[in-house]
Amino acid sequence: MRSEPPFIPFAIPDIGEEEIAEVVRCLRSGWITTGPMARQFESDFAQFIGGGVEAVSVNSATAGLHLALEALGIGPGDRVLTTPYTFTATAEVVRYLGAEPVFADIDPRTFNLDPAAAAEVLKRESAVKAIIPVHFAGQSCEMDELGKLAATAGIHVVEDAAHALPATWKGAMIGALPTAAAVFSFYATKTIATGEGGMIVSRNKELLARARTMRLHGINRDVFDRYQSKTPAWYYEVVAPGFKYNMPDVAAAIGVHQLRKAGQFRQRRAAIAAAYTVGFADLPLRTPVVVHPDELHAWHLYVLQLDLPALRIGRDRVIELLAERGIGTSVHFIPLHLHPYWRDRYGFRPGDFPQALQAYERAVSLPIHTRLSADDVSRVIETVRDVLLANLA
Repeated sequence: MRSEPPFIPFAIPDIGEEEIAEVVRCLRSGWITTGPMARQFESDFAQFIGGGVEAVSVNSATAGLHLALEALGIGPGDRVLTTPYTFTATAEVVRYLGAEPVFADIDPRTFNLDPAAAAEVLKRESAVKAIIPVHFAGQSCEMDELGKLAATAGIHVVEDAAHALPATWKGAMIGALPTAAAVFSFYATKTIATGEGGMIVSRNKELLARARTMRLHGINRDVFDRYQSKTPAWYYEVVAPGFKYNMPDVAAAIGVHQLRKAGQFRQRRAAIAAAYTVGFADLPLRTPVVVHPDELHAWHLYVLQLDLPALRIGRDRVIELLAERGIGTSVHFIPLHLHPYWRDRYGFRPGDFPQALQAYERAVSLPIHTRLSADDVSRVIETVRDVLLANLA
């Protein structure tokens, strides 16, 4: 009896023996919360980004965005401009602070925040104090145009770089641009993974100092300093009502070695993306548009746009048929204005952001993780081809 081929998951982390050994060393050291490994990861990460930045580790990118906005003084009565085509964390951190997100539609080529749409929002929204561009799928936003908009309005830019390691803009690494801060994610599905984790990167000393304090209950001294000092150092002061956002050394131990592989991981994902683009060239769909081919694209996601009029089945059925054939997929993203909380709070209708809505209705994200073998990539291509060609209208 013929056995079914193994299921190809949509995403799976690529953890090697180096990470495992480092975690074991960390456990045996007796220091498993925020300590020497977190400091090393921060130092290594800042050096990787370059440009004289510093880095503050946190337990998620959500925490990092929250801390960055809090350090910039965002609060009740303020508005923060971002995209509806993102994960809810990008906007929910604004609500944590009592402020309100406002959305601008996306560029239909890249699914990044459209500077022209953002400009229109800024014309009518005088209370906007910050912009959060999201580098969707690992392709940089149009940062020159967004930077000019922010400078003209006198507002901050905090980059949601959860997808963007390593990506570049005008040859500079995302994280090294002249913005208030960039925040990276190391969630299990991201381009490097620590399970949970994130990093705030900035040159703003005051922002970084505030983030370091607020990530651990508003205490003015790191626990590592207090517990490892050779002189009595038990005394500390709580200077603000902070949060519990610190990254433990166990996660940082993974991150140190994942970071060393970030370049080779990106090269592998880029090769998979190139194979997909060639393999799907004659199908009724649009492959990802790379607007600036000279820049590094992190290729966190590979998102197809189905030509639905050319098919006799819908997007959801395509996903079901791929799953039946052993191919894991996802959809990035369900636009925020379609979710009950955001829809009901602000009275959104589906057509309020037509580009985001159209992108969502046609989107299928394919596996692009580094544990895919050459045979896996070929099987994904063949299966997508079979499903679509068998269901032409």
